[in-house]
Amino acid sequence: MKKVSKGVFPKKFFWGGAISANQSEGVWNSHGKGPSVADIMMCSKNKDNKNSIITVESIKKNLNDSNNNRYPKRQGIDFYHNFKEDLEIMSQMGINMFRTSISWARLFPRGDESEPNKEGIEFYRKLFQSCKEKGIEPLVTLSHYEMPIYLVNFYGGWKNIKLIDFFVHFCEVVLNEFKGLVNYWITFNEIDSVLRHPFISAGLINEDQTIKNMYQAMHYQYLASAKVVKLFKKEDPHIQMGCMTTGLMTYPFTCKPEDVLIAQKSRHYMYLSCDVQINGRYPISMERYLIEELGVNISEADKKILSESKCDFLAFSYYMSITQGNDKNQQQAYGNTISGIKNPYLESSDWGWQIDPLGLRTLCQDLYNRYNVPLFIVENGLGAIDHVSNLGLIEDTYRIDYTEKHLIQLEKAINEDYIDIMGYLAWGIIDIVSASSAEMEKRYGFIYVDIDNVGKGTGKRIPKKSFYWFKKVINSRGRNITTDKEIGGE
Repeated sequence: MKKVSKGVFPKKFFWGGAISANQSEGVWNSHGKGPSVADIMMCSKNKDNKNSIITVESIKKNLNDSNNNRYPKRQGIDFYHNFKEDLEIMSQMGINMFRTSISWARLFPRGDESEPNKEGIEFYRKLFQSCKEKGIEPLVTLSHYEMPIYLVNFYGGWKNIKLIDFFVHFCEVVLNEFKGLVNYWITFNEIDSVLRHPFISAGLINEDQTIKNMYQAMHYQYLASAKVVKLFKKEDPHIQMGCMTTGLMTYPFTCKPEDVLIAQKSRHYMYLSCDVQINGRYPISMERYLIEELGVNISEADKKILSESKCDFLAFSYYMSITQGNDKNQQQAYGNTISGIKNPYLESSDWGWQIDPLGLRTLCQDLYNRYNVPLFIVENGLGAIDHVSNLGLIEDTYRIDYTEKHLIQLEKAINEDYIDIMGYLAWGIIDIVSASSAEMEKRYGFIYVDIDNVGKGTGKRIPKKSFYWFKKVINSRGRNITTDKEIGGE
């Protein structure tokens, strides 16, 4: 990669934002769509919330609950009906990439059908065409926490090997229908997350959430991903296929050797999915542990499939770092479904996530030197409570500050550390329902959406102060990112 002037991002750099289908689209049980694992998740602020207990009975109960206000993801921001307006507002920022996902349940309501739902196909075709018309490249995730609930109830989720064929068939249809409209793909969102939230990631109900089942489910997702990568690259060698992991910089709480070992194990788990999907193989020690100790089914044929279908780029989310150690009496910090010891050197968000921009640069160094493929930050953002003034303005300077500090470190990673980084996508570029807490009031976007946790509001879209700041950053290719300077175009 050719080095550019200090303080400037490369000309061939993707600026944009990211959302997911299940957090934005709405229209959860009409237009041919079937219910997904996301559609039974209550808002975490609901006093009757029991998201942590997932059983056959609770799934049935929640599906039969007609009070949609309990389940914000069911309506999202009605992106299904408003995507043209939303893309138009996004395009005014000058973005050149938009990441979203295709809901498996919108194309295949049960997940195991042979023929897709035509209304779902038409929706996504219009969405991707609209992106192209506005000069925005779509980056599409094929699985983003939205598998059909039928596959949980009747197949037991991803611990069942049959799901590989169902998913590959879904992806084959996607490839045939949207050929030429999408050139950048991610197979699974944060594929490493199965051990953190096994129901949303792999459809495992509580009684099935054993360590063996979770690793088996993750292995079957690795196989499905490899088969899809091979399928897509065979159809068009120019298509770029990426894998995605949860980007976390993990520090030992002290230099005590026990703390260093705990932190190292945490990092190795994060590396696992990249090892399999980029290097095409399990680390030897992990493979022995999975097969000999847990009894996970990993055949020689599986290993061959993994070795033949490697991803082109490594995508990851990055929100925070964590600190690990063996002193259980230390104050804990929580965020992104992961907990650790509170780091005294870092500030925290409204939700307790510890903010660590320098950790992003450090992580980029680790990943790039380990895998030698382009990196792509496809999620980075600050969840916060936004307030609309009497004049209709949202002064989200805290979001500007968070994004600015991360972009400064990213520029250094590119220009001082010589790391090949494809782009930066803010999560979520427009307010959507939070993934972990299923609430609207935990807002990430540069564009405000007037909807609250129980679905009340006008749905009006309002650009925040961060919207205009990010527009200037993009127009100047990141020159003079800092907010106390005027940022002009070229």
